[in-house]
Amino acid sequence: MKKLVFQCTYRIIPGLILISLVMTGCMEKSDPVQYPYGHFPDSVVNLEGLNSAYDDYNSSGYQINGVLPLIFSTNKKSTGEQFDLEQGVINFTWDQQVGVFMLNSMLTTDLFYKALITKSETALNDFGPYRTYSSLDGYEYMILASQNVDGNLDLKYLKNRPYYYGGNIPEIVGPNPITLLNTTFDDAYLTFDLNLDTAYYISNPEGNFDIYSKTRPEGKDIGEWFSQVYSPSEKVDSVNSTADDKCPMVYNKLMVFTSNRTGGYGGFDLYYSVFRNGKWSSPVNMGPKINTAYDEYRPLIGYFPDFKNIYMIFSSNRPGGKGGFDLYFTGINVPE
Repeated sequence: MKKLVFQCTYRIIPGLILISLVMTGCMEKSDPVQYPYGHFPDSVVNLEGLNSAYDDYNSSGYQINGVLPLIFSTNKKSTGEQFDLEQGVINFTWDQQVGVFMLNSMLTTDLFYKALITKSETALNDFGPYRTYSSLDGYEYMILASQNVDGNLDLKYLKNRPYYYGGNIPEIVGPNPITLLNTTFDDAYLTFDLNLDTAYYISNPEGNFDIYSKTRPEGKDIGEWFSQVYSPSEKVDSVNSTADDKCPMVYNKLMVFTSNRTGGYGGFDLYYSVFRNGKWSSPVNMGPKINTAYDEYRPLIGYFPDFKNIYMIFSSNRPGGKGGFDLYFTGINVPE
């Protein structure tokens, strides 16, 4: 039997990246599926269909098709003056016959997301939109941070019954303040772990931003928990530094966040930590394939069925984009 040889080739077209895996040697022609599991590319791709000249912060017949709707912060509506919310979508395909990954992104006008954005936005800056579903009460939650009249950021939430793309628009309840976590300082960028047992967010009562955690009592639904009276949270000391540590995002046992601590590649870099033996590990810089001498900010990580690795969306003001901060997409492996 001939030895199978795999060769990876890259073709990048504006708004679209093609990654081809070419196999030479003996091939079983009766089975058209040669690459049953998808692979998100480890090259960093500019999401050109979503980006602007302003700051955009925060997508053959045998295929794996994916759709990632998202809401992100941008200041393009006010020509750079104020951060509001925008909706978009990332579409991708993995061809199981020839091993090709295709991706494009675009702005969208879905009526539900428009209604959610209209309910969420304020007259001041709005940052860090994050959506999740809770099986505890059957609601989808939208969480973000908005600037108050004192200039500080407060966390708030909205909720609705599950929305199915193109279906009827459910009632959206909120926005309501997350009184459990809000202080007179900046509180922002909330994320949950996989089971929604623990919330992670940032605050700056000591002058610099640190990552904090709060454990949800068993059986208490998210909205009821958020609306409780304020009580102090714990700093995640194993990941924090004397610099600014911001924008945590958790997937399973992996946390990715941004920091301007010393020892990086410049500005804010993306770091990761792994939950082992009941504690988050010391952070590791994600390296020069992702980080640059500029700022890498607000990561979003997620899983898609039948893909071997996970995806990450982040923003960066590196050269080569449309201007200001642009949104980027890449694949990452989950560390052991």
